[in-house]
Amino acid sequence: MQLIHDRPEGYFFVRAVRPDAIVVIDRELRSSFVLAPDQVIECWSAADVGSLDETAIQAIRATGPEVVILGSGNRQRFPDRKVLLPLLRDGIGVEVMDNAAAARTYNLLAAEGRRVVAAFILGQR
Repeated sequence: MQLIHDRPEGYFFVRAVRPDAIVVIDRELRSSFVLAPDQVIECWSAADVGSLDETAIQAIRATGPEVVILGSGNRQRFPDRKVLLPLLRDGIGVEVMDNAAAARTYNLLAAEGRRVVAAFILGQR
């Protein structure tokens, strides 16, 4: 399900990160998702870093980011470079970090009004 939210404060934010879930505002999410300041795309197709493919990257690109933060799970894991090339070719910055660091970085950039998108991978052990 895709949520669009128009808040006076202006953006969705991460309230908490746990090994098995991330809380966005007051909603607990337990499967991979994409988070932009103005929308949450639940049930994102990436189950782990190895499953990132063109479809998963297209869902991120469709949000129109200037920078993408990939939360790769509880530990930092880098995807194959070829998967990220479409973003880089479009001039979109990409950073890969664990989910806790990705949440902190996303919140900071979103609060500054940047067009940041975070993609969080959840569900892997």
